Amino acid sequence: MAQIDLRDVFVEFPIYNIHSRSFKKQFIRLATGGTVVEDANKHVVVTALKNISLSMQHGDRIGLVGHNGAGKSTLLRLLAGIYEPTRGDMRTEGRISPMLDLTKGIESEFTGYENIYMRGALLGMRKSEIKKLSKEIADLTGLGDYLAMPIRTYSSGMMVRLAFAISTSVNPDILLIDEVFAAGDADFMARARNKMISLLNKSSIVVMANHSDELIKEFCNKALLLDGGQIKFFGEVEQALAIYHGKKF
Repeated sequence: MAQIDLRDVFVEFPIYNIHSRSFKKQFIRLATGGTVVEDANKHVVVTALKNISLSMQHGDRIGLVGHNGAGKSTLLRLLAGIYEPTRGDMRTEGRISPMLDLTKGIESEFTGYENIYMRGALLGMRKSEIKKLSKEIADLTGLGDYLAMPIRTYSSGMMVRLAFAISTSVNPDILLIDEVFAAGDADFMARARNKMISLLNKSSIVVMANHSDELIKEFCNKALLLDGGQIKFFGEVEQALAIYHGKKF
């Protein structure tokens, strides 16, 4: 059964190429997320996540709430294994599918069909799995004959439609979503929404960042409010949103 446990986790980024004292001060003044300090060697260190402790169990649908720079995307990348904790301990059980950058791994010189196989492989699917799902993916895109053409001939909306269809073809235990959106006409938007609902229902744990309160309310049963890379509240969705917007609850 899927599970995520974080204990006193930090994610820190040392910045080695800032030398001027005035430039350091300007960098620190302009930094919007986490905490910016100097280490013993006078290097600037950005603490993107600080002292994160929480557990996620089967059935959790967690919405990440917070201002830009609060640490939402960093936390998703930590859970995806893109970042490693610099301090603390993280344990995950289950197959993880990160929908963080839908167009990552899309090759412009390859056709749509070729990209279905290539990105499917990057998502951890076997060739037999991709072959079985290829028609379903193609139908969801609605791109028709364009799938036989190189990606460089696509509009940005067409490329997102292809990437969305491929990314939602997996069956993960843990689904990570960062501001995923679909592009296209009303028919595609309706099909994409139905596909996302189906994927959410199949997943054991879902962690999603979205600036839409309505989407958080619709799809999540818990919310995690981050502020400056730290947990400010973890619990009921309405209460998290009320705290976030500075309302009395």
